[in-house]
Amino acid sequence: MEISEKTEKGVLVLAVKGEIDLHVSPSLRTVLKSKVQAKTPSLLLNLGEVSYIDSSGLATLIEYYQGARTFQGKFGLCSLNLSVRSSIELVRLTEVFSIFPNESEALKALATT
Repeated sequence: MEISEKTEKGVLVLAVKGEIDLHVSPSLRTVLKSKVQAKTPSLLLNLGEVSYIDSSGLATLIEYYQGARTFQGKFGLCSLNLSVRSSIELVRLTEVFSIFPNESEALKALATT
């Protein structure tokens, strides 16, 4: 798994590449935990290059969401492929997370500036 970071329109965008599974979710958890501690006002995870996510990866996303809620942080996911979207839909996280078809739509919705 690789993570690249950029800020656009006041939104911190983390582009994740690879698989998010039991072996790499602790790395993602560490990155996201630092964003909660920094009280990042608006965070977007671009999962366009994530081919697979398992339950540990989903748990990591839920942990970030819960942490961000403590300071009213905005959180969204974008560019989900069919496999990742199916995993998120299976556990009904589409009712919890803001999910956008692409990064530009997400930036419009999450922009803080």
